[in-house]
Amino acid sequence: MKHAYFTFPTTFQALKAEKVLTGKDWKFKMVPVPRSISSSCGTALRCRPEDAEAIRALFLETLVETNGYYELEENRPSGSRFFLKKKGNGN
Repeated sequence: MKHAYFTFPTTFQALKAEKVLTGKDWKFKMVPVPRSISSSCGTALRCRPEDAEAIRALFLETLVETNGYYELEENRPSGSRFFLKKKGNGN
């Protein structure tokens, strides 16, 4: 299964993103940053890749800062993830 992830420069921006998306029709979840993206701690927003562009546009409109956008494929049998591609450096 493929997921999209947005990373944030601060916890404040991650919380702001969650607040901006609350009540919208997109499915999303705040999760720890996957190790395949970064070994440092942090919070990422996981969503469906097909919703990512609209979410990114909303973040730009509402001044939510992101570090980057990534798409990862989850390997179901082992539960491990691997890096597919980085889509940008954020806003």
